[in-house]
This record gives sequence, C-alpha cells and structure tokens, in this order.
Amino acid sequence: MTKSVTDNDRCPGSTAPGARRLPWAPGETPLMLAPMQGLTNRALRALFVSWVRPDVVWTEFMRVNPVSSKKRLMPSDLREIAAEEGGVPLVVQLIGHGREALVSAAQVAQDAGAVHLNLNMGCPYGRMTSGLTGGGMLKRPELLEEILPALRETITGTFSVKLRAGYDDPRQIFSLLPLLEHSGVDFLVLHPRTVRQAYNGFADHAITAEVIRQTNLPVIANGDIRSAKKGLGILKETGAAGLMLGRGGIGEPMLFERLRGRASAEPERAERRAMLRRYLDGLLPLYGKLFCGDAQVLAKVKGVVSNVEDPELDQELKRLKRAKTLGDFKSVLGEL
Repeated sequence: MTKSVTDNDRCPGSTAPGARRLPWAPGETPLMLAPMQGLTNRALRALFVSWVRPDVVWTEFMRVNPVSSKKRLMPSDLREIAAEEGGVPLVVQLIGHGREALVSAAQVAQDAGAVHLNLNMGCPYGRMTSGLTGGGMLKRPELLEEILPALRETITGTFSVKLRAGYDDPRQIFSLLPLLEHSGVDFLVLHPRTVRQAYNGFADHAITAEVIRQTNLPVIANGDIRSAKKGLGILKETGAAGLMLGRGGIGEPMLFERLRGRASAEPERAERRAMLRRYLDGLLPLYGKLFCGDAQVLAKVKGVVSNVEDPELDQELKRLKRAKTLGDFKSVLGEL
C-alpha cells in the first residue's frame, strides 16, 4: 500500500490549478470506511479513527426532505456534519430525489461545515428505491442530466457519487460514464452489483476493472472486500484508486492495518479473539454516551457483531448475539 500522509501534509479539498479535487492526498491509495446505515455513526467512526485510522470516513446517508425547503436535513444530521473527524476527511452523503431538493440540501450541508459531499445512487432497500432515490435513481437516468451538473455548480468542495453498476443491468454504468465525467464529478465509488441484486450473488470486480479502463475519473472499489488478500488483489487487478471497506471493515477493523501491511494478513485465532474483545470494549462506552439506555446500546452493538464473520469464533459470536441484557453481553465479552 502507498503510505498514508500525516495530518500536516493533508489539505482536504485543495488542489493545484487544473488538478482534480479529492479528499485524499496525491499519491495516496486511500482506504475508506463505507457509509452503512445504522452502523457508521459518529461513535463508531471515532473508534475507527483512533484505532486504525481510515484515510477517509463517511457519514451514514442523510435523507433529504423533498417537501420542506426550511428543513432539508434533520437537526440530528446537521450535528454530524464537519470537514473532518480527528484529522481524517469526512464525506457527507446525501440521499434524496429532485434537483431543487438535492441542491438545497447540498447548500445546507456546506453551510454547516461540509467540505466533501457525496450523492448516494446505490442504496438498494425499501423507500430509498421507491421514490427514485438511492439506487432508484438509476431507473430514470435521464433525470441525472439536470441533477448532477446542478450539484456540481453548487458544491464548492469535492463532489462524488457512490453507485451500483446498474439498476437491473450490470453494464448500465458504461452508459453513465460520459455524464458523470462531463458533470464534473471528482471521483466515483463503485459497488459492482445491480440494485436488484441487493447483497445477493457477488461483487463483479471485472466490471470495476473495465470501468477504470474506460474513464479518467478516480474509482474507489467497494464490495466483498473481507480479507487483505482479496483487497490487494482487487487493487492489482482493477487499478482502482483505493478501496472502500463496508461489512469487511465493520466486522474486522484491523483489516485496514492488514491491507497496509502493518498487521498479519492471516491472524491466528487468539489474535482475532483479542481484537474482537478490544473492539467491543472500546465501542460500548462510546455507545453509552450516544444512545439512550441499555436496550438501545445492546441493539446497536449487536448490529456490529452481526457483521463479524469468523467460523472459529462462531460459538462466542452466537453467545453475544443471544445476550438478553447489556449485562449479559458484557459478561460474555469478559470471557473472550
């Protein structure tokens, strides 16, 4: 991996004349913590920044109110907005529909301190697709012809798009590339599944590689990166500008360090067990400050545990998931 720069070397959003604006430094191969709804709240982001320090972190998506021009974003979302967290660039992700609403929300986010803004065009679930938002935007790509340039005109910092390869056709992305390029998007995050696939099947990074060959936009590869071997293979085979870790990173924070070559690529069971305890021990007090009551803290931390995939720790994980109270959970954790 290309070494990360120090905070003093980093200047998010600044560029030389004619250079592309990016939330990472030239020459860096960024490892990003993915935006995952219900998971990547500010407590979890803070733990990752202090422990494994992703090169870029993202907010959970912020729903844009299509009706109220005075309340485009929720007050709780506005409190999440910043240019960075602990010296790490923070990308604010918007999800919504309609040119006027999205442009207005982008301005609100900037006024609240956002420097790096992203449009979610990949979320496959529920109302996010029914209202032509998230992955549903790919059902009406003609609408993007007015939305993307308008967002670019409004956004003064970096503007990126996170998207699926297509709505139901995994090759739809290729017809979208000219629009994405001409609209002045700074970089793409590509998850090479279709919206209809949701998380079934597998992420086809042969599509990622083909997209990278056909565009001059930096492309961050996302999807099914659950080991250092897999991530490094994707970088080598696709030429991606960097990686975004979702479930793989949430399930094993040390994957960031494994990809950097600063931790064992294939850790022993004892090391993985110790990592899991450190992870959850660090998260619980942060969740206690962010969420209301033991029941909510327990539900949230179980959401994290559900992303841990380790057959050799299967019994321990099952016991954590079955815990009825926060006290029970802590007791199981103490036995790890």
